[in-house]
Amino acid sequence: MKKIEAIIRPFKLDEVKEALIDFGIKGMTITEVRGYGRQRGHTETFRGNEYHIEFIPKIKIELVVEDSKLDKVIDIIVKTAKTGQVGDGKIFVSEISEVIRIRTEESGPDAL
Repeated sequence: MKKIEAIIRPFKLDEVKEALIDFGIKGMTITEVRGYGRQRGHTETFRGNEYHIEFIPKIKIELVVEDSKLDKVIDIIVKTAKTGQVGDGKIFVSEISEVIRIRTEESGPDAL
């Protein structure tokens, strides 16, 4: 099993979520996060004053999938979250050794 953490633009959340649900992903965790990458934030002008916004609002989607679904889920996230502009986000993949559903004590892929 793999854990996918995707950092995306907030306005892309609904599109990504619906595409993942349509593929059959049953659960995910969404967190509002703030950060910056290579662009180091941006400058905005408000009422004639310039403000440097260092930490940009983003959404972090976390989900655990079976190895066989990994490539398709990554493809879905990339295709639906991509705008082609700097700041589209990142996807991190890590290994999950075990999953246990607390309510039923099921483990492994059955717990997903």
